Amino acid sequence: MTFSTASPRVALIRRAFTLEWLTLGWMSIEAAIAIGAGVVAHSLTLVAFGIDSVIELASAVVLIWRLNVELRRGASFSEVAEERAKKIAGMLLFALAAYVVVSAAASLWSRHEAEFSAAGLAVSLVAIPAMYALSRAKLRVADGLGSRALRADAAEAITCGYLSFVVVIGLLAQLLFRAWWVDGVTSLAIVYFLIKEGREAWEGDKCCGD
Repeated sequence: MTFSTASPRVALIRRAFTLEWLTLGWMSIEAAIAIGAGVVAHSLTLVAFGIDSVIELASAVVLIWRLNVELRRGASFSEVAEERAKKIAGMLLFALAAYVVVSAAASLWSRHEAEFSAAGLAVSLVAIPAMYALSRAKLRVADGLGSRALRADAAEAITCGYLSFVVVIGLLAQLLFRAWWVDGVTSLAIVYFLIKEGREAWEGDKCCGD
């Protein structure tokens, strides 16, 4: 089934394209800064945050491809391919959660202390309102399209916003209290959001609330 270029659904798909390209751009910046700052500061929290951004970047690429396939070949083919991609994304998030748990345990055992990162704090602060705005816009378009894929992507943006908040709290605590254990504990707090996001990606049919 193909769509007329003037149809309301095509207009919604093009809006979804715009949102996914915005996501692609922001996640590229967020991942580069978070991972770079995390490596420099020896911060597991920031590195995990950056890797999560890479996974969400990959999700945006899949959604762009899926929307393009729908325009050319109809929704049925793109839904099958997208479901497979979401399973892979879910497995990657579970693997990241396991990595964070092992690394955090090693960090706490060795009493490793990360350095404070102003760049990491800045990108995390910007991510909170950015992810909120993106998620709300994606939910509106997803409702119009009846797209589970886009709703799952919006759920990832919401989770990223919560994750950013956790990173901000951890970095501020690190700056104020200089406690060696802050980075390890904060990274473990991130695990909850990674597992939540992984389950949403894996199950696929669950929607986030408005």
